[in-house]
Amino acid sequence: MQGGGRNLNKFIVDRMLGKLAVWLRISGYDTIYISDLNVKDEDDFLLNNHRDRVLVTRDRELYHRSVKSKRKVILIKSDLVEDQIREMREIGVEFRIVMERCSVCNTPLRKAKNDEILRIMKREGIREDLREKYELWYCERCDKLYWMGSHWRNMVKFLKRVEAFDRDNA
Repeated sequence: MQGGGRNLNKFIVDRMLGKLAVWLRISGYDTIYISDLNVKDEDDFLLNNHRDRVLVTRDRELYHRSVKSKRKVILIKSDLVEDQIREMREIGVEFRIVMERCSVCNTPLRKAKNDEILRIMKREGIREDLREKYELWYCERCDKLYWMGSHWRNMVKFLKRVEAFDRDNA
């Protein structure tokens, strides 16, 4: 990382790293993804705004401009999300699955209320009573429920494969 200390809690991520942005959010990091914003000149916006966040980019030119302007920046080299996660882990970013932020919009999650659960289950056509099997979290902005179902288990397996590969190739 260039441009200062290792405050690796808040990120702003360029358009080329959408999957990595989702994984950062899943891992509880406050992560702005530039494609979620309505911005005309993305590079200038990334360079000059949210300077309290670490810029994560695959764009070498933007990286060099950021270094020159003393902006905290990480250059990601791979286009594979598994390798991008490895690159971030090498500089101290921990990937784990937590229920803290919406993976879609970055809004902090909270425990779901009964009326929200019932309304969303009805809207989504979910017949199984999720309240009986899972702890449920809610995103107010997306009006979406999260729980530790099969998708959660698949994400855990994915991260374990990344970690196992790292151990085997250390």
